[in-house]
Amino acid sequence: MRRRTLNLAAALALPVWSTRARADEGTVDDREVVLGNSAILSGPLGRAVQGFLAGAKLHFDAVSSQGGVNGRRIKLVSLDDELKPDQAVANCKTLLAKERAFAFFGNVGSATIAASTAVLRESGAPLIGNFAVSDSVRDAAAGAAYFVRATYGREAEKLVEHLGTIGIQRIAVATLANPGGEEVLALVRQAVRAGKLADDVVASAAMRSDGSNIVDMGRTLAAAQPQAVIVFVSGPPVAELMKTVWAAGAQPSFYGMSVVDGLLAARLLGDAFKSLAISQVVPWPWSVSDPEASTYRRLCEAAGAAPNHVGFEGYLNARVAVEGLRRAGRDLRRSRLHAVMQQMTLRLGALDIDYTGARHTGSRFVDLVLSTRGGRYVR
Repeated sequence: MRRRTLNLAAALALPVWSTRARADEGTVDDREVVLGNSAILSGPLGRAVQGFLAGAKLHFDAVSSQGGVNGRRIKLVSLDDELKPDQAVANCKTLLAKERAFAFFGNVGSATIAASTAVLRESGAPLIGNFAVSDSVRDAAAGAAYFVRATYGREAEKLVEHLGTIGIQRIAVATLANPGGEEVLALVRQAVRAGKLADDVVASAAMRSDGSNIVDMGRTLAAAQPQAVIVFVSGPPVAELMKTVWAAGAQPSFYGMSVVDGLLAARLLGDAFKSLAISQVVPWPWSVSDPEASTYRRLCEAAGAAPNHVGFEGYLNARVAVEGLRRAGRDLRRSRLHAVMQQMTLRLGALDIDYTGARHTGSRFVDLVLSTRGGRYVR
């Protein structure tokens, strides 16, 4: 324990974030700390992000109502960037200059975070938490951002390993038409080859951000007659994709990565829905033995909200951010928050977080659940 204390003390004395030497230490007043958020909040992809932020806000509001972090309330300010890199950069600059954001929380998207990483480094403002960020962008943002959810490479490994154990070899992939989607496709291909299931996936298709080519995607995938389709698409288009594949004469099993809302797909498809397995990057929100899940459900009940995985992910990301702020102390400086994050290990119920050893992603947790026609998940 004494060695860890000395290591942290040494770290706090160093300029640990990777940015210019004259980076600002941030401005906070005695009563409030502002966290900025740039994310897609509109369109078919905005639904999951809204749920993520709602879960985070449950914890931020609860902490603020009990006196805040070291006496400061937490204010989360979100701006819609529509997944456009230029807009994300502009949003981050606005949040820093006009909203006086001390740090960033839960920014979304690979291309948008890649574009705004320069702003993080220049300002020294850390980004804590994430949703839908590729592994390569995480690597590029190391030292400026601290991601929570497991990497897409870890999800791909878990899904392909499961498919291999049940004898499935003909795998197709549906992704988003952006750099993150391209990387996920490469990760699935890598996992397929590493698991010796096949030389490659049998087909792939990428969705535009507005979902306008979803019918063409379904036909492309169906033509290859896959046994399973791994889906990296968010929001209502998932249901439309499944329906189109079936209509084109294929009957594969569908496996969604964690950005997929399986319950939404089940609700939209109604009686036509069969099943959809999902890789989840947070523990079971309905656990009766996990204290974090119990607290999250209690906050949901008080707010009149339904608990779910994406909301629980937002809540757990907020827990990590608050713990970082708490450990940084009353004399809140960006360099100190960076130092604390780079030394952080934390157990949140069934979720282990570890940023030591230059890790930029805190969790490796991946679980598989099944969404059912009855509108619920089962394990």
